[in-house]
Amino acid sequence: MIRQTRNGAILEILIDRPDRRNALTDAMYREIDRALQAADADSACAAVILHGAGGHFTAGNDLAEFQMPHSSRDVGSIAFLHTLASVNVPVIAAVQGQAVGVGVTLLAHCDFVYADRSAVFRLPFVSLGLCPEGASSFLLPRLAGPRRAAQWLLQAQPFDADEALAGRLISGIQEDPLAAARACAQALAAQPAQAVRASKQLLRAPERDTVHQVLDAEAAVFFERLKSAEAQAAFQRFFARKG
Repeated sequence: MIRQTRNGAILEILIDRPDRRNALTDAMYREIDRALQAADADSACAAVILHGAGGHFTAGNDLAEFQMPHSSRDVGSIAFLHTLASVNVPVIAAVQGQAVGVGVTLLAHCDFVYADRSAVFRLPFVSLGLCPEGASSFLLPRLAGPRRAAQWLLQAQPFDADEALAGRLISGIQEDPLAAARACAQALAAQPAQAVRASKQLLRAPERDTVHQVLDAEAAVFFERLKSAEAQAAFQRFFARKG
């Protein structure tokens, strides 16, 4: 369900679960995590492209897994997000269709994000009785401004590519976001690789420690919220609609 393709110095990671709009399971998070770590350790890798199959980016967490007990906070999603926030290899996202939950928050950690006009973004955490994750409570106000971030996170309403661009969540709107991501990756591959990585590290360094702290703080509240009556009622309504 996670497919990797290496084209020269560029690694493409495809989320390939189109029957579920590429909803992510714990195992899928761990596979992406391992791929990112390997790419970061490979000095010959110039860039990583993350995209989804079947006309969607990702519908976020597979909610069925939220009904499973969590014996530890060492879950795949948190490990993946910490890795994404740590790597110095550039990461580029190509977004079409649904980008929901972590499918939005992970974009704040990417270096370049291209979307087309089919893209619909939504942060449904509050409507599910949960709270922000992915360090979005820290990063989104810095990208989009506190008013727009509050609108996205507290109202939990979908927004389009124009709104995402205005909020600096994406780099640009393209007719073919994957082609744009590949062109960006090729441009990065044409630069001295270690200079690119050193520069990304400098760009990210002032906030990295804070991002990791916020990731853990959000996760602690998130898993407490999962046990709440509000969250369980929201999940019951969600699965009733799906049924």
